[in-house]
Formats: sequence, C-alpha cells, structure tokens
Amino acid sequence: MESGANVWNCPFDYAEALEFDPTLKRLLTEEPVARIRLPYGEGEAWLVTRYEDVRTVTTDRRFSRSAIIGRDFPRMTPEPIVQDEAINVMDPPASSRLRSLVSKAFAPRQVERMRARTRHVVDELLDRMAKHGSPADLMESLASPLPLTTICEVLDIPEADRGQLRAHARTMMNVSLDNRDKAVRAKAEMRGYFETLTAKRRQHPGDDLISALATARDGDEILGDQELTVMAMVLLITGQDTTTYEIGNLAYTLLTRPEELAMLRSRPEMLPQAMEEMLRFIPFRKGVGIPRVATEDVELSGVTIRAGDIVHVSYLTANRDPRKFDRPDELDLERDGKPSHMTFGWGGHHCLGAPLAFTELEVALGSLLDRFPELRLAKPAEEVRWNTTSIWRYPLELPVAW
Repeated sequence: MESGANVWNCPFDYAEALEFDPTLKRLLTEEPVARIRLPYGEGEAWLVTRYEDVRTVTTDRRFSRSAIIGRDFPRMTPEPIVQDEAINVMDPPASSRLRSLVSKAFAPRQVERMRARTRHVVDELLDRMAKHGSPADLMESLASPLPLTTICEVLDIPEADRGQLRAHARTMMNVSLDNRDKAVRAKAEMRGYFETLTAKRRQHPGDDLISALATARDGDEILGDQELTVMAMVLLITGQDTTTYEIGNLAYTLLTRPEELAMLRSRPEMLPQAMEEMLRFIPFRKGVGIPRVATEDVELSGVTIRAGDIVHVSYLTANRDPRKFDRPDELDLERDGKPSHMTFGWGGHHCLGAPLAFTELEVALGSLLDRFPELRLAKPAEEVRWNTTSIWRYPLELPVAW
C-alpha cells in the first residue's frame, strides 16, 4: 500500500515541560509511516515512528545518510547543523573506518580517566553550590558548567575560548528563522577555530582527546585533516549542550516524583538501571534530526517508500512504542531488561560519545543525591520555565532547596 495522501504539517514546537508531544503520539498511533512537512527545507519527507521500523531505517543499507549531502532536506533548523564531512552523514564502509578510529579514543581506559575527571569537577561544583547556600539554581550551579568544563578539559580547549564556542553551538541549534545568518556565521567561525586547533595537536600531540584522535591508527588508516576538524566540532557540540539539558531533565523528573526519588535514595545501586529508564522516558528533544534517503523502493509497515524519498525517524516515539515496551508511557525505574532505548541513536549512527555522556550523567546525579539528601524543588513545578526556541527540551532554570 502507498500512504501519504495525508501530509502532516509538523512544526514540532511542542514544549510543555517534559510532556510527550501529542503530534508525535498521534503519528505513532494513527499513521506510523507518514508524510510530513517540516519548518525548513524543500518538499516533504517520510516520518517513521515504530521501534522496529526505526531500527530498519537506521541499520538497512538501502537508507543512506550521505545521499542528503547537497540537498535542501526538510529539517527543524534554518541552517543544517551537520557538516558535509561529518561522520553523522557517512555510510558504511566510510563511517565504519571513522567509527573504528574514534572508538579507540573512547576505550575503557580513556572513559575511566574521564570518569575520574568528571567526579573531580562535580565535587568542586557541588562544594560551590553548598557554599552558596539554599536555594540555588541547579542549571547554573551544576548542569550548565559540568559538561562544558568536562568536554573542554577532555579536548584541552583553553578556558578563555570556551564561552565563545558554547555561544556558537547554541546559535547553530536555534530554530528561529531570523537566526539563519547568525547560524551560518557561527558554524564557519567554529570550524575555523577547530581547523587551527587540530593542526596544532597533529604537530604537537598531548594527552587530550583531540590528540588521541589525531594519532589514532587502524593499520595504516588515520583521520584526515578535515575529518579531524569536523570530529572535534561534533564532540564539542554533542558533548556539552545535550548533557547539560539531560542533567536538568533527569533532576526535574526525580524531584517531581517523590516515590521514585525515595527509592533511589534508599537503593543508590539502582542508579544506572534507573537512568536508562529515565533516558527512555524523557522526550529529550523536539521532532527529528538528520534524515536518510531511500536508495531503492522499500516497504515499511505496509507502506512503500520510493527510491529518492527522504526519510526521518523518531527515536522519541520508538522509545514509547507499546509493541516494544510494556506500559511505555509509565516511568518504571525497576523496568526489567537491558537498555534498549534509542536516546543515543541506533545502528551505525549510535552516539560515539555515549559512554562519556552516561558517565557524566551518572556521576552528576549520584553525587547530587548523595550530597544533598533533602534536595527538593524551591518553587512549584508548574512555575519552572522551559526552553522554547531550541531543538532541545530542558528547564531554563531549576531552583532547588535543601
């Protein structure tokens, strides 16, 4: 069967705290393979929402990321965030080579070093928060500085440069139409910065992650200069803002659910399992990310997608698919089973930095609960202000008391 007579207009601008977007829920329920129109880019795209269909699109070679290069594809932001040379838009075997090289920089030994450094930064930040006294803004005190400090230390970016780089990253993720020119400029300036920095690290490597990437070898394979530049950019962007927002989201989720919070306080060993469930449950972003192109006709859930069609997937709906998860709209910290959520992506584009991100979230949340056993929201949950202009969903501030 062919679907698509009905085209869904999808601004994906829903931003009510961490409630699930009702449009996405309707698509999953009523038309799991649907034609959609997004705020930016030319034409229409398919949106695939069921868990198994999302898994197919993200692992089947008949769907290509690299085929979007040069196309004004339907998207959420005025300017595409992704770079043409980025691993995000590569297909195997090119992406497999890069992933193999990059994974060497995220070896368990490196991640343990990052964990130790993260714990040190968290302790310093929580010391400062305790000294500041109750109440405090958790976003300002912990969520905002931690990931930026950690990823910049891991990449060995000078402190004086960090604020400007963060500003560039935020500009690139703004969904406002009048932001397009600023986003183009921010992207170019950030790229120029990393071209210079990565060239220096190539000549004089240290013990930072960029140097590890610059010197990583797989046989005779190394990262090219442009690959190294773009990879460093991707790590900075994905390694700070998203983790900042998720620290805020995780804390808000627990502080508004007394039973779950009490359970974690009494059984701290449950934290890793509980975090996996919260990552599944929390709608961490709006809408969709980078699409793929069908390279031949493919049928999904009885719908024929034609060669050349652009296909988006929703990890958010996959995480709430009742065919995969029992009671998907309930938060169950004791949910059985190994992590199978798609919050870090899936298949060949599963987030390479996921081990570092999970480590940061676990250390931040565990230390926070341990250090502040009486932590609570300092204002009613309905008064917490939320971001409405970015692709990410998170509290702008999170006042806490203890």
